[in-house]
Amino acid sequence: MPSDVIMPALGMAQETGKVVRWLKQDGESVTKGEPLLEIETDKVTVEIESPAAGTLAAVTAPDGAEVPVGTVIAVVLAPGEIVEISTPAASSAPAAVRAADAGSATGPAESESAGERPRRRLASPKARRLAEARGIDLDTLAGSGPNGAVTARDIEAIAQAAPPSSQTNGDAFQVGSVWRVMAERTTKSWQDVPHFFLARDVDASRLESWRAVVRTRPGAERVSHTDLLVKLCAESLRRHPRVNASWRDGSVLPGAGINVGIAVATDDGLVVPVVHNADTLELGALSARRIEIAEAARAGRLRPEDVRGGTFTVSNLGMYGVDAFQAIVNAPQAAILAVGRIVDRPVALNGEVVVRPMLTLSVSFDHRVVDGARGAEFLDTLASLVEEPAGLVP
Repeated sequence: MPSDVIMPALGMAQETGKVVRWLKQDGESVTKGEPLLEIETDKVTVEIESPAAGTLAAVTAPDGAEVPVGTVIAVVLAPGEIVEISTPAASSAPAAVRAADAGSATGPAESESAGERPRRRLASPKARRLAEARGIDLDTLAGSGPNGAVTARDIEAIAQAAPPSSQTNGDAFQVGSVWRVMAERTTKSWQDVPHFFLARDVDASRLESWRAVVRTRPGAERVSHTDLLVKLCAESLRRHPRVNASWRDGSVLPGAGINVGIAVATDDGLVVPVVHNADTLELGALSARRIEIAEAARAGRLRPEDVRGGTFTVSNLGMYGVDAFQAIVNAPQAAILAVGRIVDRPVALNGEVVVRPMLTLSVSFDHRVVDGARGAEFLDTLASLVEEPAGLVP
């Protein structure tokens, strides 16, 4: 049986997805797990992998098409299989694929015999996005990647070697699909979600000690403050499930697990990959997962499952020297934690002024799901765990 390529749903409220570009063409051979196309949803731009090995056929959604989730947009044929297409797109399918018989499988070489088919320039997804944004023709480049593929590094080298731009201040910056999705989502959330904000300064002395001890353990050398905060947020969400819920059609729906998204800045815009079941992960596994999805986000290699199902988000700008900020709720989630830097400050302790490493926690809430009292209780639990992480142990 042919294997269907389906437009996936990456969020509860998502109804459609957009085909950004096909990385393989109708009639080309593909292997299982190989990227077939890039899609844009209300969350992010991701690659869709081939569900099987065979020949891509019956592509019904061209680049730029907006398609309802769950729609079959192509199939992958096993050797010897044929497909009959009754849609208007049938005429665009290669004749060799439509005419294949049960005794043979027609590959790209045979289909080209009926008329040479132009081949797409080998390039990574990130390289294609950078080239499009900077107006660089991929066909003019000699790639440094496998089989001469153009890489993001090749594009950046070309851009650095180019003469200074003669653009005036009135010229617009290029906006890619990832940035456009981010802009649309944040605008909609800010307009639709009734935000309120709570903030609290906490003593991070124990958090710092915890991180120092953890990083002495084999395999845990890269544990970050973000990892610790994700773990503490997961425990706080377990104790306050209302904050782990969402507003949907006039009802408050509980989250399907405690899945903490981490805001990651990339060259193309902000994306929020997810650490699923963060409350059940050991710290080492949580840190490894955070590193994996952050690297995939920056390389443009996120998968649909990497951005699906988030119930809460952590946004950390401490590494940029930010003291505190207020974040926009990542709808349909009900809350987002904004974290600044840890910095020594004078504080009053037992009637004396002492210096402590302090951290400002700011939480933005959806007032339809969480009221002020519930939000304050959640923040109190989180602050208490930051100041005494031993509270993780029952």
